Amino acid sequence: MNDQPTDDQPADAPPRIRAADVTAIAAQLGREPRGIHDIGHRCPCGNPDVVTTEPRLPNGTPFPTTFYLTCPRAASRIGRLEGSHVMKEMEERLADDPDLAAAYRRAHERYLEARAELGEVPEIEGISAGGMPERVKCLHVLAGQSLAQGRGVNPFGDEVLDLLGEWWESGPCV
Repeated sequence: MNDQPTDDQPADAPPRIRAADVTAIAAQLGREPRGIHDIGHRCPCGNPDVVTTEPRLPNGTPFPTTFYLTCPRAASRIGRLEGSHVMKEMEERLADDPDLAAAYRRAHERYLEARAELGEVPEIEGISAGGMPERVKCLHVLAGQSLAQGRGVNPFGDEVLDLLGEWWESGPCV
């Protein structure tokens, strides 16, 4: 990632974020993005699909979702997965499979480590996101972690990505 400001850099954007990225993220979210630290992952179409978010938003609010999924197509497909009760099945497997539970706990720890690199926020210390490490609460967060930190980090995030298929295949979402 380029750490130098670009010519199209907005004055209030972190140096690694291009103005075009902020514009795309705002269009994806339907609002101005807050607390962007970096682009966590880019969709094969080239747009950001995950942003790495500061652990404290500019207004001072603690924000535990370090890897925030921004792509509306991926988010919509994940919403349908959540509606299909896949999380309940994942939680049942989590309770029954000690190896899966250990891998999910490691994903939680990796999440916390990544957020700690961005800053310490006592109000959310020890809390990752998505229900980790005991529950499966938000597939968006788990997919965001797998995209940003790579496959093999979060077993459920990887499963979500497998279930999503190629959400980008019809071209850019914005």
